[in-house]
Amino acid sequence: MSAAQTGSAVVAGVRISHPQRVLFDELGLTKLALAKYYESVAEWLLPELRDRPLSLVRCPQGPGEGCFYQKHIDKAWSAQIDRVPIRENDGEGIYAMAHSAAAVVGLVQKGVIELHVWGATTRDLAEPDRMVFDLDPDPAVPWREVMAAARLTRDRLDDLGLASFVKTSGGKGLHVVVPLSPRHSWDEVKDFSRALADSIAADEPQRFTARMAKRERPRRIFIDYLRNSPGATTVAAYSVRARSGAPVSTPLHWDELGGRMKPSSYHAGNVVRRLKGLHSDPWKTLRRTAQTLTAPMKRKLGISP
Repeated sequence: MSAAQTGSAVVAGVRISHPQRVLFDELGLTKLALAKYYESVAEWLLPELRDRPLSLVRCPQGPGEGCFYQKHIDKAWSAQIDRVPIRENDGEGIYAMAHSAAAVVGLVQKGVIELHVWGATTRDLAEPDRMVFDLDPDPAVPWREVMAAARLTRDRLDDLGLASFVKTSGGKGLHVVVPLSPRHSWDEVKDFSRALADSIAADEPQRFTARMAKRERPRRIFIDYLRNSPGATTVAAYSVRARSGAPVSTPLHWDELGGRMKPSSYHAGNVVRRLKGLHSDPWKTLRRTAQTLTAPMKRKLGISP
């Protein structure tokens, strides 16, 4: 019998209820298709999720019917979903982690569309292993300027001796990601990222701001360094976004920034085909890139070592 007839389907060993519920009208993307998307990209997605607490965007009836952001899970969630207790100001919270395709599909079954990851792993949540710059443009900023901003950020990091990687945000911006050896505190990483963002904004104040205030942002790109804080998250690479067209936060080769590439170029309907056609994984070396924030780098940014 078909999924429509039985009212359920199975993906990665997980039963999917209401499989024919359409979540994204533009693509005709159903709950079953979303689960199959996540199963198909597991080879690339799971290394991005491994050992990282997750925050989740749930849309049980689809993005058009309302979504909500969720940090904690309880015992009612699938057994395939890993759990990690984290001490918080008001007690202990239980966060989800996903180490298998079944775990991710189990999240989809609970209405999850977006996966957001911490910048540190459970090996030591006090020492981040990534520094993230979220380039968030005002709607009036042309896409070509956002791409130029990412290249500028890369070049400034290169000048400091830091390798960086890029992905679409799944929205109108780009994320520049700097892998780190987990030996710095959150305060140290945040201070470093703030200093770099401030430096770029000071050099070109008509194009950039490092301030969150709305009055600072018209026709500018906000260099958001606030992801580099304990408990803050960034949408995971290969996560679908709960937005029109099911866009996907997609890792890129740096030389892909240009030409006909648009912020909406990659979505749940074409990312698997893209991955199969690539000559190499754009982030293949990210997880084995070991680098630290050195005293000479800090001095260049005016930070006291």
